[in-house]
Amino acid sequence: MAARIGIITVSDTRSARDDQSGPMARQTLAEFGFQDFESRIVPDEVEQIQAAILDLCETCHGVFTTGGTGFAPRDVTPEATAPLLEKRADSLCELMRLRGMGQTQFSHLSRGIAGVCRGALVVNLPGSPKAVLQGIRAIGHLIEPILLNLHEGHCPANEC
Repeated sequence: MAARIGIITVSDTRSARDDQSGPMARQTLAEFGFQDFESRIVPDEVEQIQAAILDLCETCHGVFTTGGTGFAPRDVTPEATAPLLEKRADSLCELMRLRGMGQTQFSHLSRGIAGVCRGALVVNLPGSPKAVLQGIRAIGHLIEPILLNLHEGHCPANEC
């Protein structure tokens, strides 16, 4: 599938040099046939997270965030994402958490959400590379059918 995927690493401490979660998202999504990516790194600030999501929703069919889904005071990715969603897809994050239970007893510490913003699928993933890998693998088989549904069986301008 030739869909364009945006990846946003949400972190106050990571840069392009040491970000591991964003590249893990790209690598794992590639396992499901995705090859066209655009990446960003933004701090744990609601306004900056929202701006990145909205910007990528203009050019991407799906947007995956990594980080900021826990309980620390600076973890605000779900709060930034929620008001942007036109439709919620809670089942996706619940599936990620349920599958994660087989790997760690802490999978339900992620408060990530998912849904649709401006016709693009948006999914919040935890910040650890291992959790990113497991989360995408849990829902990877559903991504293409969701994108096709969002675009009624075809993507705009034959992009996928």
